[in-house]
Amino acid sequence: MTDTVALGQPTVGAEELRAIEAVFASGWLSGAGPTCNAFEERFAAVAGTQHALATSNCGAALHLGLTVLGAGAGDEVIVGDYTFPATGHSVMWTGAQPVFADIRPDIWSIDPAVVESLITPRTVGILAVDVFGQPADYAELRAIADRHGLWLMEDAACSSGASYQGRPAGSLADVATFSFHGRKGITAGEGGALTTDDAALAERARKLHTYGILPAITREGSTDLPLPSFDEAGYNYRLSDVAAAIMLAQLDRLPQLLANRRASAQHYAERLAEIERVTAPVALDDREHPWQSYVVTLDEDVDRGAVATYLKAHGVQCNFGTYASHQQPVYGGRQQLSVSADLFRRHLAIPMHANLTVDETDRVVDTLADALASL
Repeated sequence: MTDTVALGQPTVGAEELRAIEAVFASGWLSGAGPTCNAFEERFAAVAGTQHALATSNCGAALHLGLTVLGAGAGDEVIVGDYTFPATGHSVMWTGAQPVFADIRPDIWSIDPAVVESLITPRTVGILAVDVFGQPADYAELRAIADRHGLWLMEDAACSSGASYQGRPAGSLADVATFSFHGRKGITAGEGGALTTDDAALAERARKLHTYGILPAITREGSTDLPLPSFDEAGYNYRLSDVAAAIMLAQLDRLPQLLANRRASAQHYAERLAEIERVTAPVALDDREHPWQSYVVTLDEDVDRGAVATYLKAHGVQCNFGTYASHQQPVYGGRQQLSVSADLFRRHLAIPMHANLTVDETDRVVDTLADALASL
């Protein structure tokens, strides 16, 4: 079989090319320019916040967010365990220690009941992850954070267009961060954003993301010769205006991209209900799931590796879900989290993107059923 159903696929075309052409014509291609400013304004509206800062990637946004919230050496940050390790890495970049919390067995985000048990005098904040885009339990997490005097941060890497109890992802914590990597719902290939309602946090993050000074555009049009002064060491975490132009076009597409993904998710759920030994993911009624990925849970007796081999041999791409972060050697192996570890072993990501057709989703499910029947 020569045709393959892709695991993920961006939706880009003439609109993005026209946006790039306009940036080329403007002469301002570098980071934090006028196109970045335009994107930030529109993305803040999508996220429901007063401020948005475009960054080179989500890792940069995570590091900036943790830094401006005050995480540092000697601190502990409670982190949802089931996530790409960039989440835990970003805590380590500040000098703080990630303390991983086990997850809900149904939606795979941080379990608020576990969070409470992990708080120590060294705990300064909670970093929740919207796993595959579905927001975590922010009402419960906010109550815990307020009760213990902690800050709350949202890793919304996969969550563009999601919502929780009527509020958009990005507005659910003190700071939130997004990814625009090629596998995400909207993408410039790479890129990220930080959102917040706190003007002081936003201002410091903007300064730190340009080596410790405000971006050059703030001096554009000056009639004298401003000489910026560096009073702290920042980073080069800017998004280029070329990438920002792509993101503006992607924001125009966002409603349709979300509708397409949700239609595919609904069709998957209907078809997967016909198959034994596999469980479809849960989407809770009080939140809108953007379906950045579609991850099924195989029964304990299923050989996931054999299923994956069969799918790939028959032209259906697949992957594991994400990481049980606490198991990664970089974190020292000090914790044992049973729910996350179990799901890490049994999850299988099947194709999900906005370009999927009904025929392709049917083919994926039929091939998965054949794989399970062959074991």
